[in-house]
Amino acid sequence: MIDEAEDTGLLDGRVHCFQPRAGFRSAIDPVLLAAAVPADSGDVILDVGAGTGAASLCLAARVADCQVIGLEKQDDLCVLAQRGASASGVSDRVRFFGGDLLDPPAPLEPGSFDHVMANPPYRARDTGNRPPDPGRAAATIEGAAALNDWLTFCIRMVRDGGTITFVHHFDRRDEVVSGLRYGAGSIVVCPLWPKHAGVGAKRVIVSARRGGRETVTMASGVVLHAANGGYTEEAEAILRQAQPLISSVREAKA
Repeated sequence: MIDEAEDTGLLDGRVHCFQPRAGFRSAIDPVLLAAAVPADSGDVILDVGAGTGAASLCLAARVADCQVIGLEKQDDLCVLAQRGASASGVSDRVRFFGGDLLDPPAPLEPGSFDHVMANPPYRARDTGNRPPDPGRAAATIEGAAALNDWLTFCIRMVRDGGTITFVHHFDRRDEVVSGLRYGAGSIVVCPLWPKHAGVGAKRVIVSARRGGRETVTMASGVVLHAANGGYTEEAEAILRQAQPLISSVREAKA
């Protein structure tokens, strides 16, 4: 799979992300996830379930001098992610570790990250038909680690006052919010609308702050596609110009 990977340009060519030609391939979700993290220069960020590194590399491209560490269970994807870091010119501040969040590698210390982001499998175990491709199955269906395990781990790894940001399926947003309440607050739910605000969201970005207020705010969200089928101006700014996802970030900082 590593030898057959191809370079998928992200952020209008700023990022080189190597993905398998066959099996699961990341879409725009990790790019939107990275755009929603309110990181500043010098911050240290953990990307849980980093895959081929799309979110990590996009965040490093947007925020100068931040440090990103990715945790990925599939070793072959770790190799591709590190290749992408080298090709994107950020290998000095983006590193990937192979390991399981249920038994994380020693270098990952609890409470040591300014921000934690995650793009976990969207489907719960034993739901729907399992894809025949092992890579696709691992990326889309929860394994031994259920959603609550992901949430608990992310809260544990972030420092007090730091943020946790998830991209997930819109229908499971209440599960994400509920899990974040155990240790985090100031929760912001940002729907990703396909064509019209308030209609048909399939994805959502949920952000929280460790030790934040006991509040949940529904952001206006982002409309991704214009009437002509192309991306909206806001989506273009995020996906091609490496701009932050303001709809979520501004309200999360309030």
